[in-house]
Amino acid sequence: MAFAGIPTRPLDFHKTVRHLMKIAFVSSNAPGNDDVLRSLQDRYDSVDPADAQVIVALGGDGFMLETIHRNLGHNVPIYGMNRGTVGFLLNGFDEDNLLERIQHAHQAKLRPLRMRVTTDSGVQQDAHGFNEVSLLRQTRQAANLEVAIDGKVRIERLICDGCLVATPAGSTAYNLSAHGPILPIGSGVLALTPISAFRPRRWRGAVLPQDAQITLTVLDHFKRPVSAVADAHEVRNVAAVQVCVDEETEVTLLFDPDHNLDERILNEQFIP
Repeated sequence: MAFAGIPTRPLDFHKTVRHLMKIAFVSSNAPGNDDVLRSLQDRYDSVDPADAQVIVALGGDGFMLETIHRNLGHNVPIYGMNRGTVGFLLNGFDEDNLLERIQHAHQAKLRPLRMRVTTDSGVQQDAHGFNEVSLLRQTRQAANLEVAIDGKVRIERLICDGCLVATPAGSTAYNLSAHGPILPIGSGVLALTPISAFRPRRWRGAVLPQDAQITLTVLDHFKRPVSAVADAHEVRNVAAVQVCVDEETEVTLLFDPDHNLDERILNEQFIP
């Protein structure tokens, strides 16, 4: 998702927030969230997301990503409160002192990956991924992928279950589960990680500069079909996928100072 990311810094619009707080509350449909949503809307002045200066998202990481995608281009900071399980992209849930928490929040500005897919019928589709872009085999047969970086073929045939490109913010998610590296926010790099690579066996992936242009071409795509996924957006039967950081798209996430995104990602490297 960043994700090439930019290091977090103190919230620079706190004066505006203090005097003119327009908050929109959005929530996942998890059990109990409706009551919490109504309570917050009654307690604080609530507006429509289109009129908001800050959006407060109640849910888990999946709902947070959904909220980010829904509000791309609106330039509205998003403050998440965890009503799910892991809550990596969210703050702790507490109905009290919400205005003060937002006023003192730190911001992380994140840029997504842009996935440009060409299907086996020649159709092109674009999508954004704030965590990662992943290619996955659709059948029992392994995928065969050609890997090229900035137009130069680096692996002629990668036989695998799939391959993913992860941002720093997404590096602790699917990428870490696939034994990819954790990337600090602001590191200016992306992770290219194979999923269950069969050949070449010793290849464990690569760390690439964030301005890299990555092209994954599906070999034998009719016999060995592959799908491409950017966050929750899936395209099936792909022939080739181009991945790069979208420098023109940005989202701002807000975090409590004592548990900001930089610290969370750093801490993941020391969890047993």
